[in-house]
Amino acid sequence: MLHLILVLSGVTVGMAMPLLDYYSYSTAVGDGSGTEYSTAYDGRVTGIRVWEHSNAYIRGIQLRYDGNWTTPVCTSNGNPLEMSFRDNESIIQVSGKHYSGYIYELMFVTSRGRSLKVGQPYGNSFNFYPTNDGSELRFLSGRQNGNGITSIGAHWAVYYTGDNSAA
Repeated sequence: MLHLILVLSGVTVGMAMPLLDYYSYSTAVGDGSGTEYSTAYDGRVTGIRVWEHSNAYIRGIQLRYDGNWTTPVCTSNGNPLEMSFRDNESIIQVSGKHYSGYIYELMFVTSRGRSLKVGQPYGNSFNFYPTNDGSELRFLSGRQNGNGITSIGAHWAVYYTGDNSAA
């Protein structure tokens, strides 16, 4: 009986383990001062909002998962630039610039070739993308200091629907 339980446990673990192969992380850039943040939420990313300090650094970020907006990261003062995604569209690249303690520019590119570019092209460049085919942006993380975003990293994975099949 004990042998049967061990074998069944191995089957369960074996079925769950391959999902880890579809996750990747783009290491955060920026100086990283302030408080940690994460936009992680259930569902698929279906929209994004970004706030810019007038002709300067990125002040805030907000993602929409299915129909639900996350709490804005840092600040939501002013008018954001926003992009809503079409059916089966996802973010497959995040790039931008960082300088002097802040993220100055962000560009999000979708699987349909559309993009949202916010901020100023000033500083050191970065480029994030998934390491696995079929992966998409699942959430962002980093640090913010109340005035703006001081670091950003991207988490990528294949999106699975409730029936365990890739969308």
